[in-house]
Amino acid sequence: MHDIENFKNVYPWILQDNKMVARSTQQTKEYALYVAGQAVQTGEWLEVKHKYNHELYARVALADANTLEQAIQSAVDAEAEMAALEPFQKQKILLHCVRRFREIHEELTEILIAEGGKPRKAAEAEVERLINTFQIAADAVTQVDQGRMLPLAVTAAASGYQGIVKQVPIGAVSLISPFNFPLNLTAHKIAPAIAAGCPFVLKPPSLTPISALKIAEILAETDLPRGAFSVLPCPRELADLLVTDERFKLLSFTGSDAVGWDMKARAGRKKVVLELGGNAAVMIEPDTEINDALINRLIGGAYNHAGQVCISVQRILVHQQIYTEVKDKLLAKLKTIKAADPNLSTTLVGPMIKEDEAKRLKKWLDKAVKKDAKILIGGELNGVMFAPTLLENVDHSLEIYRDEAFGPVAILEAYADFESGIACINRSRFGLQAGVYTQNLNKMLYAWDHLHVGGVIINDIPSFRVDNMPYGGVKDSGLGREGIQSAIRDMQEERMLVIKA
Repeated sequence: MHDIENFKNVYPWILQDNKMVARSTQQTKEYALYVAGQAVQTGEWLEVKHKYNHELYARVALADANTLEQAIQSAVDAEAEMAALEPFQKQKILLHCVRRFREIHEELTEILIAEGGKPRKAAEAEVERLINTFQIAADAVTQVDQGRMLPLAVTAAASGYQGIVKQVPIGAVSLISPFNFPLNLTAHKIAPAIAAGCPFVLKPPSLTPISALKIAEILAETDLPRGAFSVLPCPRELADLLVTDERFKLLSFTGSDAVGWDMKARAGRKKVVLELGGNAAVMIEPDTEINDALINRLIGGAYNHAGQVCISVQRILVHQQIYTEVKDKLLAKLKTIKAADPNLSTTLVGPMIKEDEAKRLKKWLDKAVKKDAKILIGGELNGVMFAPTLLENVDHSLEIYRDEAFGPVAILEAYADFESGIACINRSRFGLQAGVYTQNLNKMLYAWDHLHVGGVIINDIPSFRVDNMPYGGVKDSGLGREGIQSAIRDMQEERMLVIKA
């Protein structure tokens, strides 16, 4: 049994009031990490730079091997107490978070703008989604199916037997969240874990760690059992223990497909949930009204947050009858949009997360142009500011077409008939979500039956997501589903009771 009191001997500067440090040292904020529900400064720091102006924004405490071991063992030790929490107790915890997130809405918005380069309107929307996700989890706590009667007398040999199945928490879980939605995608891991009754250790992204630490600060105000949660910024090599350690019963990872599938191969016997990359397509049938609302929706889906969204619109398939009309209207609108300061409320396209990613995308773009792709608009790169770009005539074998661009680049192409458009979408190795614009009910149902994706969105872009819906993909896009009810089920397991009369 490990105790946080022993840990104080190693790190005597643990905060006694259990509040996260956010003090100013030469105008640089410093944030503690959280071990077993306690705020800790380790003396080692990860610098977080403002993604637009590249100035040092904050420093966050970095975990070491001792920190991580303390967190894992504390989570294991907390399993029984977490499992014993009543639904009303878990609901109270989650509702406290909802109330406190509302109180610090503006602070969270500013953090997202600074550490993630997220445009102000998108940042404000993400804070709202954080609040909604915890609210949905609070509602779900009292609605989750806790069990069922199971008739067992299906053969003569089972006559007189009764069966009851109940859901129980799976145990300690490891969570790894991504940089692009550091509040809401972290919430999609933490909130279900609390609702399911599972203690957790979460590694936030090194590029955007502060958001998760703010969630941890609020959790530390609640009545969660000691050891129920840890939030640990740490190097990737150290975090590998979250993948391989057999004390964890589940790993939930959101990130790239290459990293995710490698994790699954090394995760051992634990359950694995992967929300990985995408190459989202939208197709537009000729019975669709080509109005400003549609054009704005396509552009928002392709270029918001610099296209750094798993379900960002990457491929725009337009029926050949309306191709020129859609193309002309897209270009007219795109001429008014520039990559700009994310602090401005008018900005749609902010910076990419780091210069290496911007250079990678520019390399893909240049390669496509050498193979006869046409840049209709955009293509310029200045540091991390990548101009919103629209291409056509792109070779399907190239990275910018077949892989996840994860940047402000979209590809326009024509198709001849509905079935060939569906087939074109399906040729991707990814299968997260797809959008189909049509007024024909039979075509809607055909798309639902034949698209090899986790979600089919009719008369909207594939970027649509509500936080209570099952969300996830097939093929290289992942394994399992997020969404509160789905994630709670993943974090629980069935336990059978058989009674002989």
